[in-house]
Amino acid sequence: MPFAVRQTDYQKNPMLNICDSELLGKTIVEGELNIHISESYYGERFVEKDEAENLLKTSAIINMVGEETISLSIELGVGSENGVKKISGVPFLIVFKM
Repeated sequence: MPFAVRQTDYQKNPMLNICDSELLGKTIVEGELNIHISESYYGERFVEKDEAENLLKTSAIINMVGEETISLSIELGVGSENGVKKISGVPFLIVFKM
């Protein structure tokens, strides 16, 4: 399954926005909370698992959405289950590497 990614720099640090590709363009709603997983934020291009692994390992700031994406980050030791939040069952995780 491909991952949707967008790479930028934030204060001279490599930042990665990455999500499960099937979530791209969807809106997640829980109560009054409404989050759109937009193509402009996450969907610059699509990558396969091996490139996603490399990007997760080398980025300093990572915004992640989706079961596959977050499972991969935890498997790599990049993310922690303790930081995962779910909105309508969809997991979100932000990682800042020091």
